Amino acid sequence: MREIQIGGVRIGHGHVPFVIAEMSGNHGHDLDKAMRLVDAAADAGAHALKLQTYTADTITLDVREGDFFIDDPSSLWHGNCLYELYQKAYTPWEWHAPLFNRARQRGMVAFSTPFDPTAVDLLESLNVPCYKIASFENGDLPLIRQVAATGKPLIMSTGTATYEELEEAVAAARSAGCRDLILLKCTSSYPANPADANLRTVPDLSERFACMAGISDHTLGTAVAVAAVALGACVIEKHFTLDRAEQDVDSAFSLEPAELTQLVRDTQLAWKALGHVSYELSDGDRRSRCHRRSLYVVEAIRAGERLTPQNIRSIRPAAGLPPKVLGQVLGSVARRDLAKGTALSWDLVELPKASPAL
Repeated sequence: MREIQIGGVRIGHGHVPFVIAEMSGNHGHDLDKAMRLVDAAADAGAHALKLQTYTADTITLDVREGDFFIDDPSSLWHGNCLYELYQKAYTPWEWHAPLFNRARQRGMVAFSTPFDPTAVDLLESLNVPCYKIASFENGDLPLIRQVAATGKPLIMSTGTATYEELEEAVAAARSAGCRDLILLKCTSSYPANPADANLRTVPDLSERFACMAGISDHTLGTAVAVAAVALGACVIEKHFTLDRAEQDVDSAFSLEPAELTQLVRDTQLAWKALGHVSYELSDGDRRSRCHRRSLYVVEAIRAGERLTPQNIRSIRPAAGLPPKVLGQVLGSVARRDLAKGTALSWDLVELPKASPAL
């Protein structure tokens, strides 16, 4: 499958996993803190910074009861109405330009997830290099078509969508002009249970939809993301925070800077370890062959004495005959005295003569 370029960074199986650091609402409406988050992502080695572009008014209604109130006791945001939650979590639109500039100055790709047409217009004015469609918006086909029509690479999370809905979303993107598509396997619960990750879906997504695939990971820690790389994930997206103790809106399931650093390092190691199908010996294998087993004299043998399982054994290291010939040498006669620890070789033994044919 061909590679995709986003902001000059090449993405594909021939390149290290593309790690996206998702700021979300973890800035706590403090621009200085948001800038420090950008720097922390860059210091950790993330390839991209991602924001979310919406306001409370563009994503929901100012209704504080009924369908608009979060009454699920298992939710991180239980007791909030949607409008209040998004007021707390949104990134001010006037911050986008300075945050994107800071990210680019630090060598990262900078882009965002739009949640309505006005957000796409803003991001186009800022010349973002790609777009992300969030799990809860992958059923908004008009929004997908608008983003796809820009001609820029599109990253889309699969969470909350049935397979049929995902087919519709991909078809909408393709029909509107999307050529470069990356699908991210996503479990839309916060935090997500690793048992629900179903990472074997990652290569299946790539095969079924003829695109690159990755993971948008809401599990705690880095293990699930690293495992995804072993299954072919080219893109890894994780939320991050400066300090979970600050209890920002998404910090409970976000990585702290040291963990983000570990994620970047370990996903790169996992990718390097994939290598290719090979039965050839590595340089290390060749050097280690001297420590394989071979046949040695383990009890002193006099000249003319027979070799037996008591005086010949397969042990380390590998200076003697290979163990596979043990059956041939047992019963043969020592040509000379052999000290304990002698590596057995053919010139030290006289094999039994074969019986003449009748």
